[in-house]
Amino acid sequence: MLNFYKIVKENLSFNRFEFKETVCLEYTCPLEAEQIGIFSKNDYLVHVLSGKKTYKTLHGEWTLLPGQTLYLKKGAEVIHQYFDDEYCMLGFFITDDLIRETYKEVSRQTNLNLRKEAVEFTAAEVQPSSFLEGYFHSMLTYFRGENRPPDHILVLKLKELLITLMNCDPVLTAYFKILAAADKPSLQQIMENNFCFNLRLEDYAEISHRSLSTFKRDFQEQFGESPGKWILKRRIHHAANIIANSNLSVSQVAYESGFEDLSHFSRVFKKMIGANPTDYKKSITSA
Repeated sequence: MLNFYKIVKENLSFNRFEFKETVCLEYTCPLEAEQIGIFSKNDYLVHVLSGKKTYKTLHGEWTLLPGQTLYLKKGAEVIHQYFDDEYCMLGFFITDDLIRETYKEVSRQTNLNLRKEAVEFTAAEVQPSSFLEGYFHSMLTYFRGENRPPDHILVLKLKELLITLMNCDPVLTAYFKILAAADKPSLQQIMENNFCFNLRLEDYAEISHRSLSTFKRDFQEQFGESPGKWILKRRIHHAANIIANSNLSVSQVAYESGFEDLSHFSRVFKKMIGANPTDYKKSITSA
């Protein structure tokens, strides 16, 4: 999978501003593949200006059209690209530190509208509002101008985005509250939301904001086994659940569960479940 945050930060040419680890940009997608896997160590928000793109995570799928906005939590997703019209977006890769700082500042000054119980999500569509539309319009003025805004103005604009989201979306506000109270992302949530993607251990460590050695140590302490063993078992049980509740082919199930080699998937599935995927499907339908 491609490190989308790294690509945005280092390799592509487009209108962008950076402040520490936060990146905001006006982005015209240069990738030619119809479907591609990406991941980011930062949460990011996408606002579509033109074209269409589908974002798929473990827990849902969103096809965005012009004027629509999606907030994606740090982690991985598969994007499907359409080539009927040029895809252009505004993107904001936001650090946890900035979210923490902004939430704490705002919560001290006002009563925020948030869900009493936090809703677990991997991505959430943000409902349009005149405030949000005005914000994106103001950022386009910066992106298409000749001069980069000073750092203190850029920080204020990024905080404005977060405050606008808090004023219009209680689900995101509840999530920001949880994030503000922690010094690192939840390892449990990172793994549960991303185990089915073909990521390296180094990628999981980066997404969870840990060094590789700290990631392995924290993982062993929390899950009682190595990341490799846990991921393999989690993928197989996920695959078994898909087989039991869908009509996908074995190759589709393997892909959806994070396996690139079909024979390896079938071999490991039989070892853990006691039957190969095809026989397992037959046993369920005949029961």
